[in-house]
Amino acid sequence: MTTILAMLFVLGLLIFVHELGHFMAARSIGVRVIRFSLGFPPRIFSFTPTTKGRLFKLYFFKKGENGKLVWGPVYEKVISSAISKPTETEYCMAIVPLGGYVRVAGMIDESLDETLTGAPDELNSKNRVKQGWFMSAGVIMNILLAVFLFAGLTYTTGIAEVTDEPVVMEVEPSFPAQEIGLIQGDRIVSINGESIESWRELSDIIHGKPMEEISLRWERGEEIFSATVTTREGRIAAGDKLEQVGMIGISGGYEIRRAGVIESLSSGIERTGFWLGVIVKSLKMIVTGEASMKDIGGPILIAQLAGQSARAGIVALLSFTAIISVNLAFINILPVPGLDGGHIFLLLIEGISRRRITVKARMIIQQAGMALLLLLMLVVIYNDITRLFTQ
Repeated sequence: MTTILAMLFVLGLLIFVHELGHFMAARSIGVRVIRFSLGFPPRIFSFTPTTKGRLFKLYFFKKGENGKLVWGPVYEKVISSAISKPTETEYCMAIVPLGGYVRVAGMIDESLDETLTGAPDELNSKNRVKQGWFMSAGVIMNILLAVFLFAGLTYTTGIAEVTDEPVVMEVEPSFPAQEIGLIQGDRIVSINGESIESWRELSDIIHGKPMEEISLRWERGEEIFSATVTTREGRIAAGDKLEQVGMIGISGGYEIRRAGVIESLSSGIERTGFWLGVIVKSLKMIVTGEASMKDIGGPILIAQLAGQSARAGIVALLSFTAIISVNLAFINILPVPGLDGGHIFLLLIEGISRRRITVKARMIIQQAGMALLLLLMLVVIYNDITRLFTQ
C-alpha cells in the first residue's frame, strides 16, 4: 500500500504541475481552455462557468440510446448566479488519480482532433512565439518544481560540507549496512583489520570488493561493534563511464550546517542542474553503447523506488520526486512527435521554412510519434517485469 500511495503522490503531483503550466500559459496568451482535469478519464464530476452560472455535473453509468450502459452525466445543476465573463472551461475530477491533462482549442495533440476553425482563441491562430511559450510551459513548471523541492529540502535539512571523516551520515534501507545495525553517527574504524582514517579510504576498499565478504569494526560513543557482511554489486558514474563497485548502503564523509534562503535557492538550482547533467550523461552512454536499454526503467521501477523513498521518510520521498520531475522535464523537451519538444520542433521547422505544416501532415507525424512512444513504453515495461523476476 505504501508503494501504491507513494507512486500516486509522485506521478500525480508531477503530471498535475506539468499540465498546470500549460493551463496558465494558455490563459496568458488568450487561448481557450476546453477542459482542465484533475486525474484521467472517466470524469466523476465537473464545474463549468457559463452565462447562466457554474454548471455542476455528476457522472456515472446510465442507459444509453441503445439500452446499453454508458458513462455520462446523471445529474446536472446550475449552482451559482450568472457570470459576466464565463470561460466555458470544464474543470473536472476524474477517476484515475495520476496527475491531469489540459485540452485547448486549436491544437492537434494525443486526441488527434483536427478541428481547426481559425478562431482567434485557438492555439493554431497564435504566433509561433506564443505557441512555443505554451508548449514549453509544462517543462518549465517541472524544472521550477524540482528547484523548489531541492531548495526547500536544503533549507530544512541544511547543506553538507565535506570533512572526509569516516562517519556514517545515512544508511540506505534494505542494504547490508542496515542489516548489521549501522546507524547515523557510527564511525568506521577498520575494514578487514585495516585501520580506516578517512571516508576516501573506506570508499576505495568497499568499492573494490563487489559481492565479497568484508569485516567491519565501528565506534558508537564508547562502544565498539563488529560484523561480517557481503557487499552488493552496483554501478556508479566514473567520468563518462559506469563502473561496477561494491556497496553496503552507507554515505558520509561530510557534516551538515544550516542554510539561508538565498543559499538554499542556489543549492536548489545547482542540484537541478546536476541531475540534468546525470540524465544527459546517461543518455549519451546508452547511445554510445556504454549502457544498455535494459537499464531504462518504467512505471513499475518508479513505483518501487517511490515506495522505498516513502519508507525512508518524507525527505527521501521529496528528493525522489524532485529527481523524477527533472527526468519528466528532460523527456518532454526531446524533439519527439507527441511530446512537448516534438511540437516545439515542428514550430522551428515552420519558422525556418516559413511555411505552415498541413493538418494532414501534423496528424501523420503525431501518429508516428505516438507509435514510437508506445514502443518505448513497451520496452521499459518489459525491463520492469524482467527485473521483478530476476531480482
